[in-house]
Amino acid sequence: ISSNHRGHGHALAKGADMQRMMAELLGRQTGYCKGKGGSMHIADLDLGMLGCNGIVGGGIGIAAGAALSAQLRGTDQVSVGFFGDGAANTGIAHEAMNLAATWRLPAIFVCENNQYALSMPHAKAVAAPDIASRGAGYGMPGDVVDGNDALAVWAATRTAVQRARAGGGPTLLECKTYRWLQHSLRVKGPDRPADEEATWKARCPIAKLRGELTNDGLLDDTGFVAMEAAAVKEVEDSVAFAQASPEPTLDELETDIYAGGFVE
Repeated sequence: ISSNHRGHGHALAKGADMQRMMAELLGRQTGYCKGKGGSMHIADLDLGMLGCNGIVGGGIGIAAGAALSAQLRGTDQVSVGFFGDGAANTGIAHEAMNLAATWRLPAIFVCENNQYALSMPHAKAVAAPDIASRGAGYGMPGDVVDGNDALAVWAATRTAVQRARAGGGPTLLECKTYRWLQHSLRVKGPDRPADEEATWKARCPIAKLRGELTNDGLLDDTGFVAMEAAAVKEVEDSVAFAQASPEPTLDELETDIYAGGFVE
């Protein structure tokens, strides 16, 4: 997978170690990038996590490249590139998807449409209501899925993976969701309509999944409380690990710049 500046969830879902992630966030030597990459550049190549990316749209081309690599090596790997509605309007997005469709690469382009690119409403930036409709122009399936429905996303992704592994080429998935808070803690953008926020917050994906699992007899309140407590403890332990880890030294300043070491 390749990700974006909001890639922490993607990394965790791929199996990344939370302690190493938290250490990287705090700039410590025990972090994924030895404390030099920070929040937006966490990567674990052993897990197939090719990295978060601070450049808007930067990970989309990487996803296409990874899919080409899988195709050339003859593996059954499928590359998944995550990006937002704002990144969908970058040049690399069009180039990568066009190339992937032309070469029938085993790729899935997942647009997490959270309705706002920083403070720009999606409806004011794009004429067509669905980004997924662009798939037809590239020559690939374009599907819209409820991004707040975890099981619906899983089902749509499974179909796309099966298609890719069967030689059917890439898929563009648009997962429609909502960003509850501002773009960052620094941003004090215009307030969004109160009714809009209330409507989306009433569709909390965690609450929805909990309800579905409960209705299916797969999870009860005791189980959910235990899961939540375990998650909180994992976060607290990871923070403690990061805080106790050493910061990089000046001796590390010139390491990891080039593959073969620093060049004079």
